Amino acid sequence: MRYKFLFSIFVFFFISVFIALGSWQIIRLNWKLELINQIETSLKDNPVSLTSSNEKNYLRIKTNGSIDFEKQIYLYNLNEKGKPGFEVINPLKIGNKNYLLNRGWIPFDKKDNEIINIIDESNIIGILKKQIKANRFKPKNDLLNNYWFTLNRDDTFNFTGKKFSPYVIYLSGNAELPKPKLITANISNNHKKYAMTWFSLAISILLLYLYFRKKNY
Repeated sequence: MRYKFLFSIFVFFFISVFIALGSWQIIRLNWKLELINQIETSLKDNPVSLTSSNEKNYLRIKTNGSIDFEKQIYLYNLNEKGKPGFEVINPLKIGNKNYLLNRGWIPFDKKDNEIINIIDESNIIGILKKQIKANRFKPKNDLLNNYWFTLNRDDTFNFTGKKFSPYVIYLSGNAELPKPKLITANISNNHKKYAMTWFSLAISILLLYLYFRKKNY
C-alpha cells in the first residue's frame, strides 16, 4: 500500500504540473491577443510627430531629419517572395538624437547605386520597432565590405561612430527601390496549441492512472 500511495502522489504531482503549465499558456494567450489588438490599432492610427510623442513599439510616426548616406548599412535579408538581397539602413539624425532608418529592400545588384538614395528627408513617415536581440547563430558582420547579418549595436557604433535609439524606424510608402518592408501584427501566437498539449497530457495521465487503479487496487 505504501508504494501505491507514493505512486499516486507522483502521478498527481505531474498532473498538477501539466495543468499549471497549461494555465500559464492560457494567460500568455490572452496577453498575446491583447498585444496583437494593440498593434493592429496602432498601425491603423494616423502618424504622430516623433519628437512630441513617447516612443513605443509599432507607433506610426512622422518626422524629418538628416540622413547619412556615407554610412549606409546593407543588411542581408529576403524579400516577401524569398529572394535574397539587402535591407538599406541609414543613420538618421533628428534633433540631437540618432536613429537607424530602415528604408526597405533592394536586390544585390543595386548596392551602392545612387538611384536608391532618392528620398525626401523633410517628410519621413514610418513605424517604430524596438530592436530585438540578434540571433547568435548568424554570421558575423563584415564591416569592411559593408555586408551585414545583424544590427549588432557594437558594430553599428564602430561603423558609424554613433549611438542609436533602441527603436528602428521602418519607412512606409510605395517606393520600388528600396521597397519598404511591410510591418504587420502577424506575430507568433502558438499559446493555444501549447495549452491544449499540456492539458491533454494531464488528462491522459489521469485516465491511465484511473485504469491502473481499477486493474490493481
